[in-house]
Amino acid sequence: MEKSFTALGLMSGTSMDGVDAAILRTDGRRIMGRGGELQLAYDAHMRGALKMAITGAHSLTKQDLPPAVARLEEALTDAHIVAVERLLESEGLRPRDIDFIGFHGQTLLYDPARHRCIQLGDSQRMADRTGIEVVSDFRAADLAHGGEGAPLVPLYHAALLGESGITAPAAIVNIGGVANITFCSGDKILAFDTGPGNALIDDWVATHTGHPYDSYGALGLVGEVNEKMVAALMSNDYFDRPPPKALDRNAFSAERLAPLSIEDGAATLAAFTAEAIARAQSFLPEEARGWVVCGGGRHNATIMRELEMRVPGAVQTAEEIGWRGDALEAEAFAFLAVRSFLGLPLSLPTTTGVAAAQTGGRHYSPTS
Repeated sequence: MEKSFTALGLMSGTSMDGVDAAILRTDGRRIMGRGGELQLAYDAHMRGALKMAITGAHSLTKQDLPPAVARLEEALTDAHIVAVERLLESEGLRPRDIDFIGFHGQTLLYDPARHRCIQLGDSQRMADRTGIEVVSDFRAADLAHGGEGAPLVPLYHAALLGESGITAPAAIVNIGGVANITFCSGDKILAFDTGPGNALIDDWVATHTGHPYDSYGALGLVGEVNEKMVAALMSNDYFDRPPPKALDRNAFSAERLAPLSIEDGAATLAAFTAEAIARAQSFLPEEARGWVVCGGGRHNATIMRELEMRVPGAVQTAEEIGWRGDALEAEAFAFLAVRSFLGLPLSLPTTTGVAAAQTGGRHYSPTS
């Protein structure tokens, strides 16, 4: 039997709402057990600073961050350290009980066409402060070998399906700031970004109401979908481009929705997210019999309603099949940290377009 490891995964996604942390026991291939999880929300200052940094990220390099962004990186790293400390404390664990931390960091810049990515997060600071080996920079090797660098979660999706005993063709949809799909059938795995997730809705609602997102899709539920506007948004040639393909958070704009009411705009953007996911079916090798929705978008009732109307087969949330929806991506980076240590692939030609199955990640050991 393969040796198993205990890893703590950390995720801060394109929605920039906070840190998810989760503990996973794995041999890098199978899920052997789960520990605790927690979510630590960013305050308004952190969210605002991250959005401002992302706006100017195209002129940045990770090796030469301006002072304001360097201070933000330190604050963001410390927020993740707090999440680690709180989770260990709540579980009655010590640093020596954890083999690895899988640290995704915060994506400031993702430009797959130019094979560029900037992840904000000081991995050595985290290793030194927690006393635990840290694995991070999961995308770099894939990008360097011709891949898109994303999505990175599909191999964990496949492990989840294996654990759940689901063998029929299934699609797992993760709706974060960007939405992506993993299709699994037998040993086939195909994955790509479908289009926007929550990011456009979040920005629309924040601009018009000052609130960071449409809580549970409440605004969208009372709005009316403008199907002509959805069709116009879907005219972007991204949706006709075959995978592998991946997107930056800011790849799309809601500017053309300006004449709509707040509610109609929220409903229309939710429908856009769902329609982009539905369009992804044209690239699947066979029809998915079931759809499992993960990520924050599963809480948006308008997105879920629109998705159920636009795809065949049953649509279920992660929780409905026994998964930890809020912890899933953090679990994934715990899983990838162990795979990195073992030299196993983190990405495949059918998930990122990399030339051959590619491992990756950089390892940081505590210096004291």
